[in-house]
Amino acid sequence: MSHWFVHVVAIKQQMIQATLETIYMTGVTSLIAGFLGLATGLLLVVTQNGGISQDRIFYVVLDKIVNLLRSVPFIILLAVISPLTSFLLGTTAALIPLIAGIFPFYARQIQNALHEIDPGVIEAAQAMGTSHLAIIFRVYLREGLADVIRVSVLTIISLIGLTTMAGAVGGGGLGDIAINIGYARFQNDVTIICMVILLTLVFLIQFIGDKLAEHFVRF
Repeated sequence: MSHWFVHVVAIKQQMIQATLETIYMTGVTSLIAGFLGLATGLLLVVTQNGGISQDRIFYVVLDKIVNLLRSVPFIILLAVISPLTSFLLGTTAALIPLIAGIFPFYARQIQNALHEIDPGVIEAAQAMGTSHLAIIFRVYLREGLADVIRVSVLTIISLIGLTTMAGAVGGGGLGDIAINIGYARFQNDVTIICMVILLTLVFLIQFIGDKLAEHFVRF
C-alpha cells in the first residue's frame, strides 16, 4: 500500500475527512432536497390536468419553476449562489447549491414515478369518498413506493456526482482532494483512490435501493 499509494498514505487523515464530508453532504442534502422534491412532485401530480386537486394556474407556475431550476447547469448554479453562501465555509456552504440543484430533478422524477400508478385505483379511492390527503398517503405513496425508491436511488447517485463537482471548486469532500491534490499535483494514486471510494458509495447505495425496491414490490 505504501509503495503503490505513497501519496494517499501521506494524506490518509485528509482522505478520511474528505470521505466523511462527502457522506455528510450527500446525507444532509438527500434529506432536505428529498423532502422538498417529494412535496413538489406530489403537488405537480395532484394539481395537473386530471389530478385529484386540479389547478391549472398553480401547476403551470410550479412546472415552469421546476423546469427553470433544472435547466441551470450546476457549475453555473454554484457561481450564482456563491454570494449567498460567502459567509459559510466548506461543506456547509456547498449544501445550499446542492439542495437547489438536486431537488427539482428529484421532483420531476417523483412526478414521473407516480404517473405509473393505475388511474383506476385513484378513481376507486375517490368513489369511496377518500380525502385528498388520504389518497396521497394511501394510494400515491403506497402504490408507488417501489418506484419512488428507485428514483430516489437515481437521485442520490446523481447527487454524489454533484458533491464531487462542488468539492472541485472548494466545497470540500472527495472532489476537492481528487482535483486540487490528485489532479493538480499529478498524484494519480490520490485520484484513483477517490474514484474507488466514490464508486463504492454508488454501488452500496444502488444495492440497498434495489433490495428495498424488491421488498416493497413483493409487499
